[in-house]
Amino acid sequence: MSSLPASPPFTVDIVVYPGFKALEAVGPLSVFDYANLHLARRGLGPGYQVSVVAEQTGLVRSDTVMALEATRQAGAGPAPDVALIVGSRHIEQALEASPGLVAWAARTAPQVGRMVALCSGCFFLAAAGLLDGRPAATHWSVTDLLRQRFPRVQVDPDAIYVRSGKFWTSAGVTAGIDLALALVEEDFGHALALEVARDLVMYLKRPGGQSQFSVHLASQATRHPGIREVQAWVLSHLDQPITLAALASQAAMSERNFRRVFAQECGQSPSEFIETARLEGARRLLEEGAGLPVKAVAARVGFQSEQALRALFIRRLGVTPQAYRERFGEAP
Repeated sequence: MSSLPASPPFTVDIVVYPGFKALEAVGPLSVFDYANLHLARRGLGPGYQVSVVAEQTGLVRSDTVMALEATRQAGAGPAPDVALIVGSRHIEQALEASPGLVAWAARTAPQVGRMVALCSGCFFLAAAGLLDGRPAATHWSVTDLLRQRFPRVQVDPDAIYVRSGKFWTSAGVTAGIDLALALVEEDFGHALALEVARDLVMYLKRPGGQSQFSVHLASQATRHPGIREVQAWVLSHLDQPITLAALASQAAMSERNFRRVFAQECGQSPSEFIETARLEGARRLLEEGAGLPVKAVAARVGFQSEQALRALFIRRLGVTPQAYRERFGEAP
């Protein structure tokens, strides 16, 4: 079994097939290209050597008007350091039309340093049995389908991306960029990954942390302007005591009416939104604040004690705050 080479460039095969999601291929490709650009500015050689591969060479049409040219057949030649297969809007049809990619995944996985599947691309790995007993992420719209077809996969329906040994899986579309940035950070450090993220005008770590269903996104989708303003206030005052009476007053409503309108607009109660916002804020601090004690994290998101934060993490995520930090946090 091979492992990652001692020094770059790392070879990366981006695997496509008819109907692949264009952005899921081009996004990571751009991340690796910008990483090479910044390494060159430092007087260093390229960090990544990227190829587009498919079952057959030539142009492969995506889900848009764009096509990519596969210069090599998947599995031909030496195994890459990183094998990355993208997703499809119609993954069941793609699986049926490209059974050779399932066989390719099974053959290739033991030989590569990292096996990556973006969005519904994880169905190819699951069909090859590579994700049995492992946690995996995929697009929220196909989490139930993944569970039904491959019950031995431990589907994480909320994660932006998941790493389990050499296997990396991500949520949909732009989450592939998050995963690619994580690979760059692992290979070349936080500073270089941050420079790439700035070039792409995006966060290295999303404001919502490792969550597909960020409360920040949820608040932006709320139609009622008064409720949306209350949500924004909550997100910027997590360290303070937040009462239903204060929120209702901000919305110029009675408590009863505020609770009713909030639930109607947001699909959850105000207290549930506050709890989720505090959980998300704590996750973000644990991911980014390597030197911040868990007790301080708890205080910054409005918990009176570290024990209260611990209880919430175990109830909602099944892990302690410290275990979450070890999995997702930056190195000190």
